[in-house]
Amino acid sequence: MENFAEQCLDMARSILSQNLDAIEDNGTIRPFPNENATGHESGHAAFAIGEYFRATNEETLDGHNLYDLAARTITAQAFAQESHEGGLAYASLGLLSFGSAKDRNPIWERLLEPTRSQLDEQLLERNDYNNHYQAFNIGKSVTRYSVGLSKKDETGKLIDRFLERIEENSSSGYFDDVDSDSNKLSGTFDILGASSFVFIRQALQLHANINLRERKLASLRTKAEKYIKLIPDMVRQDGTGWSYGRSIGAYGQMYSISIILQAMRDGWISKTQADLYQDTVKKLFLNFFITYLNQEHGYLVIRDDERNTEPAYTNRIANFDAARYLCQWSRLIKSIGNNYPSENTPKPRKIGRFINFDKTSKKEQGLFVYQDPDSGLSFQLPLVAPRSEHIDTCDYLAFPHAPGIFDCPVNKYMPILIPELTFGDKTIIPAYYGKNCTTKVGMRNALQFSYEQPTLITKEGVFANGIGSCKVNWVFSGGKINCEYIFKVENQIQLNRIRYSIAISAPHSTYRIGTSFTLGEEGHRAEVLKDDFQAQWKQTETVSQDPNYRTHNGKIHYIQTLERDHPLIMRKGTEYRLALSFEPDITFADA
Repeated sequence: MENFAEQCLDMARSILSQNLDAIEDNGTIRPFPNENATGHESGHAAFAIGEYFRATNEETLDGHNLYDLAARTITAQAFAQESHEGGLAYASLGLLSFGSAKDRNPIWERLLEPTRSQLDEQLLERNDYNNHYQAFNIGKSVTRYSVGLSKKDETGKLIDRFLERIEENSSSGYFDDVDSDSNKLSGTFDILGASSFVFIRQALQLHANINLRERKLASLRTKAEKYIKLIPDMVRQDGTGWSYGRSIGAYGQMYSISIILQAMRDGWISKTQADLYQDTVKKLFLNFFITYLNQEHGYLVIRDDERNTEPAYTNRIANFDAARYLCQWSRLIKSIGNNYPSENTPKPRKIGRFINFDKTSKKEQGLFVYQDPDSGLSFQLPLVAPRSEHIDTCDYLAFPHAPGIFDCPVNKYMPILIPELTFGDKTIIPAYYGKNCTTKVGMRNALQFSYEQPTLITKEGVFANGIGSCKVNWVFSGGKINCEYIFKVENQIQLNRIRYSIAISAPHSTYRIGTSFTLGEEGHRAEVLKDDFQAQWKQTETVSQDPNYRTHNGKIHYIQTLERDHPLIMRKGTEYRLALSFEPDITFADA
């Protein structure tokens, strides 16, 4: 793996070389053309520079003095106009990367007294968070103690609180990125759980108290292992990893690689699974390298004319984050050495299982993962809730998320592969939660995943009491999918509209791996099996030139919508069914 380590470091050097010129004299970061700065780029830049220094011990890069750049970006983040917990946490660990104890840290020596005082004050101030911001508190605490700004170390207490909140919010021990909106359904189980463990582990590696690090690693392992075991089942043959929720695309690849390599370095993965995890990392990395890196110029692209990502991430932030992760991977791989020799490439496995994230008397939430190597069908079907800022997206809708096959636009809501029912001012979707979630093998070895919604829920994640209920049945057999929705109302009510949309997309025209899955000429081969709503297919909408219809991977070209746009009186006790089947024509991007 030595060559892999050097390859990572070469990529990091190339990416930093392309982005250090964007650091202004005052430490702020000049954004890419057609993008706006978010206010926390400086912190990400500081941490990337710090990680590069740790990996190489070099003080300069392409004529840039890294000490000077680190000091400038840390200063800019400390005095940012708006409070950015993440940016400050990244900046603080960037400072710590150059050495613990302020009297031996070359960056601390360069900071002016007003900046030192500002950092001292900001690292001390912290709110109590239930969500992934708690990881930032841990990073700030590690820095404050290790640099010597405080004799009291709160890191252990903050980690304990982070783990206690996991126990409080998940019956199965997964991380719920809790929403501040108490009126909305809870249960945002997404990749922010894995990323929080990655960040905390990075912070602990920099902690001056080695004994505390060793003590807390055992506690973190019990929860982090759940993601470590989950990720190989999520990575499909073309290397596409985590595919639902926010922070996917390039970040889904980077977080997944990081948590696996950290686990291998710490000895959390058994030697008997070396082949599986080596193969998983290789697939994730190749996909990341080909899909998001500009091979000619050596920088990362996560947003352009064909693809998009959420507003919190810019191309500039992604470049600094990628450089940081690549430096981290290089060090991790060298630490791992030959501890995990891979002897064979594992054969693709058939996978079909439901991972339960949380089960209470009120709701069940989880993720159904499916892979059929023979047909190429591979997807992730989430039954989880979004945070308030993500209700106007498709990221958490309960359909088979399969980039290139079943795709959805970024930062835009539409009822992709689920029926949307409108009753007056309430818009209902069968997503976000279930009850009596079951998987079983049916006729001809078909796999069935079913759940109920005793109370319908709005697309905003609020229970719509008093309207009705829904049952959902998914049946998977090889490359074929059947889905059925059964609605019942408690009292006679007027349905104003029902619609159901299918997006037809394609991988990026330039940034794509040759084996990326995509649709062939026969498309989804969609068929309506039962429609008690008597909806009609609308004229296919062409959206190729509309920037609002970009995915994390490429453009959506067409939208097909099944819709009834005039009222229907739904009667109490009557079942209203909508059933469809799909057998997508799956091929390779460069076939």
